[in-house]
Amino acid sequence: MNIKLVVVGKLKEKYFKDGINEYAKRLSRFCKFKIVQVPDEKAPETLSQAEMDDVMDKEGTRILAKIKDREYVIALAIQGEELTSEQFAKKIQDLTTYGHSDITFVIGGSLGLAPKVLKRANFELSFGRFTLPHQLMRLVLTEQIYRAFMINSGSPYHK
Repeated sequence: MNIKLVVVGKLKEKYFKDGINEYAKRLSRFCKFKIVQVPDEKAPETLSQAEMDDVMDKEGTRILAKIKDREYVIALAIQGEELTSEQFAKKIQDLTTYGHSDITFVIGGSLGLAPKVLKRANFELSFGRFTLPHQLMRLVLTEQIYRAFMINSGSPYHK
């Protein structure tokens, strides 16, 4: 099984890198896990809606270039479906059972994901209505993927 995160922007904070690396190392016994970073689009603090759409579109093109046709894509989107950890684990298990061995998660930049990325997604996942920094979301998502594998293996880790 292959799990890939396609993310916008570089991770700068060492504490996020350390946490993600720890969970990635733990995940290696369950799957091939990798993170693919695409450059974020430089933009001033205040943007018009057209400028925001342009930034998201350019980032979206970069994201889509990293996704193959056979990959099952889960986009992280605030308007997506909220799952418990157990439901998330079952979703991953069901995907592998039904022949989806390549699962790709997408985390957008600070403005979110372009409509064309959401259109390509097979599923939209929300971690709640909070807005979280996309760097923190990488760590939270990586931990939840690990937790899902631990739940599916019957481990008491997730309690």
